[in-house]
Amino acid sequence: MVRHLCYTLSNHSEEEIDMPARNPRINVVLEEPLYREVQFLAKKDGVPLSTKVRDLLREIIETQEDIFLAQIADKRAAGWKESLGLSHEKTWS
Repeated sequence: MVRHLCYTLSNHSEEEIDMPARNPRINVVLEEPLYREVQFLAKKDGVPLSTKVRDLLREIIETQEDIFLAQIADKRAAGWKESLGLSHEKTWS
């Protein structure tokens, strides 16, 4: 939620009204070298800085999800017992 001060409503002068933002926002403080790197990437791709940061966050979240799911798969594979598996015929018949 973004809090807006509403000055345009005649019956609600200077009253605070909660209005949802189109998209949630977040403020981030970056060290200067990291900021310059993200700025470079945004310019290279021809997108606004906020769009580049959003896209980079999406990529890292997907990567973290892949790592997590791979760890689950590795644990399951380590405990796999061939005797408990179904044959191709039993699976698809």
